[in-house]
Amino acid sequence: MPAMSSLALTLIVISALMHALWNLLVKRSRDKTVFIWWMFVCSGAMMNLGLPIVGAFPLPSWEVIGLAAAGAGCFMLYHLFNGRAYHTGDLSLTYPLSQTSMFWVPIWGILLLGETISSLGLAGIALILFGAYCVQLRVLAWREITRPFRNLQDPGVMAALAAGFIYSIGSVVDKKGVMAYPPFHFTYLLVAFMLLFMTLNILRPRFRGRILAEFHHSRRLVLLSGPIMMGSFFTFRYGLQMAPMSYAVPVRQVSLLIGVLIGVLFLGEACGRIRFTAALLILAGVALIRLG
Repeated sequence: MPAMSSLALTLIVISALMHALWNLLVKRSRDKTVFIWWMFVCSGAMMNLGLPIVGAFPLPSWEVIGLAAAGAGCFMLYHLFNGRAYHTGDLSLTYPLSQTSMFWVPIWGILLLGETISSLGLAGIALILFGAYCVQLRVLAWREITRPFRNLQDPGVMAALAAGFIYSIGSVVDKKGVMAYPPFHFTYLLVAFMLLFMTLNILRPRFRGRILAEFHHSRRLVLLSGPIMMGSFFTFRYGLQMAPMSYAVPVRQVSLLIGVLIGVLFLGEACGRIRFTAALLILAGVALIRLG
């Protein structure tokens, strides 16, 4: 039996699609930090509506609460470092390094979670990692591929490497959480902590007047983003419960392929040979993981 079932693969691919869609909505918003806060408010409200359907909330242990808080903290730091990397560095330099989480994830999966990876699965992870790494490169040449590692003193490069490492730690916390507690309820706690952390940030004086302004400007996008983000969170964590973390996290990178398609079909973006090749590598990697 494959390490990743068809159901787990389907759930994670659906999560990747929704992840790409809510990122598209963020791109179309005006005040992105405030918009993301509104997205969490909307998705959190929808989760409350779902509680009567899934049943009573099991009493969480302190370990589960700690995992939810730690996971939220990791993903908040991931976005913080990613934003700093993109703000201070060249995208073609920082984006590939932010994908290095997929280098760490299989290592943590084996060492911390006792997962095993087949030869085909390892080859699939390598293809996805290389495809994700190459998607923003300017030319497909050895000098360009190694360029980010020749600029390790650059603040943007260091922030991108930190983002990748922190994301991998958050993935371990996520996996432990959904194995110790029902995925719906763990996701609820995770989103609650993320919303709490973002609210503490958005209460600072610099955001005064921007919260309602962004809602009035992007009301339709906010209302649309809630169910999309909620669907992305739930499908990934249910899939993560069914599959090894070492496979689930790389497979979710199919969102990059979907992002390329959305850009070409709906935003009029160009799809050069590098992006096309990177997308094919990611697709081939997902196929190998499924076979492995």
